[in-house]
Amino acid sequence: MKESIVKAVKEMIEAPSCCPELETAGEVWLESLGTDAEISATKALIAEAKADICTIDNVYELFVSDEGKKMFGEDKARELAEHAKEVKAAGKEYCDCGACTGAKFVIDHESEML
Repeated sequence: MKESIVKAVKEMIEAPSCCPELETAGEVWLESLGTDAEISATKALIAEAKADICTIDNVYELFVSDEGKKMFGEDKARELAEHAKEVKAAGKEYCDCGACTGAKFVIDHESEML
């Protein structure tokens, strides 16, 4: 199981959508594996994942906002908003970008990590 968590964390930190705080927590966790710092780094990674994961409703609101249109451009924001609607229609609660997918994996495997 640890191999799949490591893989998910690596993919998460490489995702263009990964914020700097989550990226750093992931990198620190990877570096801590097998050391005395692993438990504290694990707790920090889990806390950061919980703080940074975005619900699909939140990202949809960003994509349709003026701020989102400025950030992504009107066409891309519209495309992302449509995708968010599809994700929500499929019953998903969270954004499916690489960073949020990795954060969700970490959160879902919290008990195995600690």
